[in-house]
Amino acid sequence: MRNWSIGVIGLAGLAAIVGASYTSPEALLAVAVLIAAGVGIGWPHFLGIPAKKTLAVLIGLPGIGAAVAATYVPAPGFLDWTPSFMAAGVMAIFVMQLIRGTGQAQRLESTLGSSAGVMLSSLGAGWIACSRFNGVREMVLVAAISAAVALLAGLIRWPDRVVAPLGVVAAGLAGPLAGLVFSDIAVLPAAIVGVVVGAVLVSFRRLVILRGESLSFAAALGIGLGPVSAVGSLAYFIDKLLIF
Repeated sequence: MRNWSIGVIGLAGLAAIVGASYTSPEALLAVAVLIAAGVGIGWPHFLGIPAKKTLAVLIGLPGIGAAVAATYVPAPGFLDWTPSFMAAGVMAIFVMQLIRGTGQAQRLESTLGSSAGVMLSSLGAGWIACSRFNGVREMVLVAAISAAVALLAGLIRWPDRVVAPLGVVAAGLAGPLAGLVFSDIAVLPAAIVGVVVGAVLVSFRRLVILRGESLSFAAALGIGLGPVSAVGSLAYFIDKLLIF
């Protein structure tokens, strides 16, 4: 698939998150579960590592568990269970690699890359925490708009030395603008969310460029939804630190 398809997948994920956050907690949970499953299925394909089906389960399940916990645990500990699911997922991957035995192909790459996938999958619970925090959903919208702007900037076929700062600056400007138009969120927190989200997303663009190969749909799904999942927790913690 062409690289622009990754941006389209990311934008679709963001749209689903925003729409579900304004619908019901169950709808947002369903979207978070689908994103975690998408990261689980696609991340091993993006990395090009063996045992893709087994790793898909080990990467996706912690994200699904973290999303369910973030939906139903009492406030304010929305993400209290997320580190536990991350740890369980990483431990399961190490056990799986031990079972595979020594001398297997790409064993180290598989272990490290899959552990990163567990983190990406689990961090998606942050979108749910962000939506539940203080009952204010506007930060979800601000973060999603900033991420969308960064993704759109990443679609420009210019060198990284131009696109990377452009994406960060554009997302940093989109955050405060979205905050002023759609909510009462102060300019500073919205700007910080935009800059951080933009930096994360343009970094993942670099991963795609470094891979330098045509991507299958599954690989595009993993690299498209992975950063979208991750920025949910970033938005939540910035929201908690600077607004609460």
